[in-house]
Amino acid sequence: MAVKLLWYLTEPDGPVPWENDGRWSTGFDHLQQLATSIDKLGYYGALLATGGGAGNDVNIVAASLLAATRRMKFVAAVYPGLIAPAKLAQMARTIDRFSEGRLIYNVVNGSDAILPSMGFHITHDERYDFSYEYWDAFQQLYRGSQAGYVGKYIKIDAAPPAVAGMVKRQQAYSRQYQDAISLWGAGTSAPGVAHSAKLLDVYLSFADKPHLLGEKFRRVGAEAAKHGRKLTFGTRLQIIVRETEEEAWEYAQYLVDRTSVQYAIDSIKRQLPPGETFDSYRSPDPQVQQNLESIRAGKLPKAKDYEIYPNIWTGPALHGFNVLGPLAGTTLVGSAQNVAARIREFEANGTHAFILSGWPLIEEAHRVADLLFPLLDLDHGFDVPLLSPVRRDSYPHRGERHQHASETEQQAA
Repeated sequence: MAVKLLWYLTEPDGPVPWENDGRWSTGFDHLQQLATSIDKLGYYGALLATGGGAGNDVNIVAASLLAATRRMKFVAAVYPGLIAPAKLAQMARTIDRFSEGRLIYNVVNGSDAILPSMGFHITHDERYDFSYEYWDAFQQLYRGSQAGYVGKYIKIDAAPPAVAGMVKRQQAYSRQYQDAISLWGAGTSAPGVAHSAKLLDVYLSFADKPHLLGEKFRRVGAEAAKHGRKLTFGTRLQIIVRETEEEAWEYAQYLVDRTSVQYAIDSIKRQLPPGETFDSYRSPDPQVQQNLESIRAGKLPKAKDYEIYPNIWTGPALHGFNVLGPLAGTTLVGSAQNVAARIREFEANGTHAFILSGWPLIEEAHRVADLLFPLLDLDHGFDVPLLSPVRRDSYPHRGERHQHASETEQQAA
């Protein structure tokens, strides 16, 4: 199966946006430039993150960028319940109609630390039950149902006959591009997996070593099969791709050199297991423990010390400095040949959608499209352009799997 490559559509940007001196001041004009680049370069789409309570509203951002784009999908991250399902269905129908079917929702179920600040005081397990009802009601309303919905958490009355008739007339002349909005999302706990298996179309997970991620996807897939459903799987990765390994790792070292020790400490504290402190925790991985001791002493280890698998790196990123293990900040680092090898290895373990980002976002989106797209079999639903005539001549059989495994790929095998 071919892969889908997506990018990241967000306002924070710059060469090192997790540090104050490496972050640019951006606004709507920058988002518009970024969306235009993603679209023209041929990415399948882009993730619009919630950004927490202080972030931009994803529906507004997606709607505002429709006229500047033609093909890209908008994967908009939404917390269930912040908008009534009937209103969200109306918004989704509008965006989907005007974009000709380019809206996807990323289901975000939140955490015990975040949800109370949004007005949700609900237990861990209950939030998945609530989320399922919310999105089930949303999909029925999106399809035009006016019959109402009765659940434990979501209760919607049937529409009065006059309203139901008006909706039916509107549907007769309004073209519907999707029967339902595709739902992407995650969930690792037992209730989270059960929720995903019943609800999602694409199950997402933070990256890990390819075989470990594959094991997780197989477990989730088995749960979905119990409901007669089949999921597609995707992951979220940062990326540093260059012509050579040396160039890629030089840039990774540049990012480490621009990152403060305090950023590493703050990120480690967020990743600690319950009951552990920054000073008390000991990792079972000798390299991680060595990195941790260096940071405790006030010095960041060299970039290569965070490589956990060929071309898979847990160095600094906007989404965290995952010193203790792979999470949201996990990064692919290497030559185009070797990064393509890792993507194919992820694909062989069940990963078919890759939400990528590199900094600065526009510059790195071009670099990935130029260096990496020609090496991969892409499933974007349209012809993806090649930026360089030289690469077009070098890869005349683009669309087929690259036959020459890199040295790193052979070692990993």
